[in-house]
Amino acid sequence: MNAATNEYLKKKFSGYYKKAFFEVPSSLEQREWGFILFDSPDASRMKRHIAFSSREEVENYIKSMVPRHAYYSTAYYALPSAGNMQDKLWSGADLIFDLDADHIVRCAYDEMLVRVHEETQKMISMLTEELGFSRRDMHIVFSGGRGYHIHIRNLEVLNWSSAERREIVDYVCGTGLDPEIMLKGRKNSGKLTGWPGRYREALSEYLSGLKKLGPDDGSKKVASLKGVSSQSAQEFYGSVDALLKRLKKPEKNILVSRVLKTILAGEDSDFYKEIKKRAALTDEPVTTDVKRLIRMPGSLHGGSGFKVMSLSFKEFEDFDPLVDAVVFGDESVKIDLAFKLEMPLKGKKYSLEKGINKVPEALAVFLCARGIAEYAGGE
Repeated sequence: MNAATNEYLKKKFSGYYKKAFFEVPSSLEQREWGFILFDSPDASRMKRHIAFSSREEVENYIKSMVPRHAYYSTAYYALPSAGNMQDKLWSGADLIFDLDADHIVRCAYDEMLVRVHEETQKMISMLTEELGFSRRDMHIVFSGGRGYHIHIRNLEVLNWSSAERREIVDYVCGTGLDPEIMLKGRKNSGKLTGWPGRYREALSEYLSGLKKLGPDDGSKKVASLKGVSSQSAQEFYGSVDALLKRLKKPEKNILVSRVLKTILAGEDSDFYKEIKKRAALTDEPVTTDVKRLIRMPGSLHGGSGFKVMSLSFKEFEDFDPLVDAVVFGDESVKIDLAFKLEMPLKGKKYSLEKGINKVPEALAVFLCARGIAEYAGGE
């Protein structure tokens, strides 16, 4: 990013912050704050170990410093401004789930946003329907970039250790599932829910795909697994129809074949890919880090220019970041684009060529903040 682009973005952010509503977290005085500034010689260097005692102090700081990124701690401290982490005196932390499209799928930005919305819906369902968390304790935030944060501010989880938080991550991500437990028969269980149900669905999907390959290719695929002979693979392929029928009956124990056990083993197998489709792929380090900094709702994301937004559950259902999180207008701006690009924004689709383009201010801020364009002046 050149100096002119950096100055353009800072000016735009400053104009926004002069009028913005600042959404400060609960227990404000116990939070550590961190900021990445436009004027920092190192674009990734954070100014942290900052504490505020009031909303007014937060507002004054942001309006005067105009940060490119603004964060506060998920943790609560007795002395949040202490320069040494041990001296801060940790007293608990919110439980945070970070669903970032970059960890889920690689595709066009607008497509990533659709996919991560689906993953977040999946996560909310698991947290409420399977793990017993109340929506009253859950707070949804669009990160301003490529995903969503789910904050849980519940006294019961406040003092959980990293290990306890990791157990939650393992559950929603489907990590360490035991095939013996997932596939054992359950008498009078009715329709299976949670991971036992999802596990059988994943296996059914895998076996159906195997069946579609036909006897030759299907058997070859099974025989390619370590320790499975061609004869065993052919015999297993011949049993697939019967297995698919048994999978539909929760009272039946399915794990009766050595070949099937081989198929289910390992986290780099084709079957495990089916498991991951049914998991909620949250970023594990964020949840397990009890001293994490998280983006401040109401601030702007320095890598997109979009607003970091708190959302009610109803707002989240139909939320479109490329419309709802855009805060800048339609004034024409010249940019120098690094490569040819198609980009939807605010209900319109833009087809841009490499080099100089005239675009609305909102799109100019996004492309410059993403580092794929430089500011080239007004109209």
